[in-house]
Amino acid sequence: MHRWSKLFVPTLREAPADAEVASHKFLVRSGYIRQLGAGIYSYLFLGQRSINKIVGIVREEMDKIGQEFLLPGILPSEVWEQSGRWNTMGQNMFRLQDRKGAPLCLGMTHEEVMTDIARKELRSYKQLPQIWYQIQTKFRDEPRPKAGLLRVRQFIMKDSYSFDIDAAGLDKSFDLHDAVYRAIFSRCGLSFIAVEADSGAMGGTQSQEFMVYTDAGEDLIVSCPKCHYAANLEKATSQLAPVSELPPTGDGKPELVSTPGIAVVADVAKFFNISEASDIKCVAYMAETKYPKGKAVWSPVVVFLRGDHQVNETKLLGLIKAAELRPMQPEELERYIHGPAGFLGPIGLTPAKALGEDGVAVILDLALEGRENMVSGANKLDYHYRNVSPGRDFTWTIAADVRNVVEGESCPQCGSPLKVAKAVEIGHIFKLGYRYTQIMGARVLDPNGKEVTPIMGSYGIGIERILTASIEQSHDANGFWLPRSIAPFEVVVTVTNVTDSNLLSTGERIAADLEAAGFDVLLDDRDERAGVKFKDADLIGIPYRINVGKKAAEGKVELVTRAKASSEDIEIANVVSTLQEAL
Repeated sequence: MHRWSKLFVPTLREAPADAEVASHKFLVRSGYIRQLGAGIYSYLFLGQRSINKIVGIVREEMDKIGQEFLLPGILPSEVWEQSGRWNTMGQNMFRLQDRKGAPLCLGMTHEEVMTDIARKELRSYKQLPQIWYQIQTKFRDEPRPKAGLLRVRQFIMKDSYSFDIDAAGLDKSFDLHDAVYRAIFSRCGLSFIAVEADSGAMGGTQSQEFMVYTDAGEDLIVSCPKCHYAANLEKATSQLAPVSELPPTGDGKPELVSTPGIAVVADVAKFFNISEASDIKCVAYMAETKYPKGKAVWSPVVVFLRGDHQVNETKLLGLIKAAELRPMQPEELERYIHGPAGFLGPIGLTPAKALGEDGVAVILDLALEGRENMVSGANKLDYHYRNVSPGRDFTWTIAADVRNVVEGESCPQCGSPLKVAKAVEIGHIFKLGYRYTQIMGARVLDPNGKEVTPIMGSYGIGIERILTASIEQSHDANGFWLPRSIAPFEVVVTVTNVTDSNLLSTGERIAADLEAAGFDVLLDDRDERAGVKFKDADLIGIPYRINVGKKAAEGKVELVTRAKASSEDIEIANVVSTLQEAL
């Protein structure tokens, strides 16, 4: 058994000043982690025990569908250049050179390396499908490390990769991972939700995130409590309530109105006595699109949407296939739109005929389709138009959903009000398609002897994020409690007074009996006051505590259930059976 008196468990009464979220505060206070540098942490004894248990669960479940590899953490640039990501990863990638000047990087993900193995070793459809996985340290030059283990520069990840002969095979590999992920997160005691997500830098045709609701999260999840529709805000859609159109004025054609100093949407709505939903807002960007010979090209993109809506830049990036967006500068506004900020509008703007062609790419949010008699900027200082109708008075390059969903809007599936809440990502699965296998030259022979390209999937789990998400879900002012499956110990036996030989021997006997019954037991045999021991036990995440005190003389001890903050007296003879029933 483990004796607390022999262990290094440096608990703290106060959290570090820079700790903002519960998991960061308690991981430090409980002695699970210590910070070495910005976004760089050491895992101490208790933290490593929990990490090992999480890794064990992940490995057990992944072994049901895949084979474990271990790939290098330091990678040559060649494979990244072949996939095209050496440049697109930008400053997120740690880069270095060896003594001969050859460029290298620290691995932040391993699609390229796995594809390199596949193209060298896989020759026939008979070798497919393959699912290969690893559990390994990854590196990312996080620009703003914070929130403890939630945003770091070094982290542990389970990443797996599937290779199939066709899309039907990829569907099966994707579904296998979906089922395994649900089993992993359930075994780790998490309350989670699976949501439709954006593929981002990974690419591909479909992706799904596994999220845990918490105010510490930086993602926003849109969900329907009634029909279980769920999506990341970057992918979410909704049904909009009908809008009453404004009556036309004059001859019904666009009318120029003097609006001195009226530039903000709220002020425009007040000036015209209209809803912000009847204003056409213009958001102008420069978009970084292609990389010919390693040089970025910036192109103008203008978005028109309702005045009460916000652009979802991730949706926009995906639509126009751009790497980055930035706001247009005043001289660019004049050059491409011929108007000043605050008074920009669609009338007179000549849109590009298609995305990727020369000219200004004009994006109309779908919520403006069919609208009539709206208000817009006139591309003239201190002037707006009214009676503006999309389609009649201006055209666009493409109409698409590029807005953020707002809480309370109707679910796209059942019409119920949607919920928008913060969440943290714990896992992500992608259908990559042919992105990597095609460009890197992976080929196999199909049943007809024809050379074909395997189709690929990528699947990740953040190991530390399981631990932090669990703490975020289960904590109070005194500390946190972990599920039995991932807690460093399942039960702590606390001897209230170790100078009493009878109490100490009773505690040792109970701990030995629990250990013999298969429990992971910690014996608190420290020469400390009982109150100190109780506070430490409440702090460090162990789900059950057995207090061995004065009632031991009557054959009884106190069982404390941390999650319920409840206690009960039980017979010493029944300790093992009572805990077996509880667990």
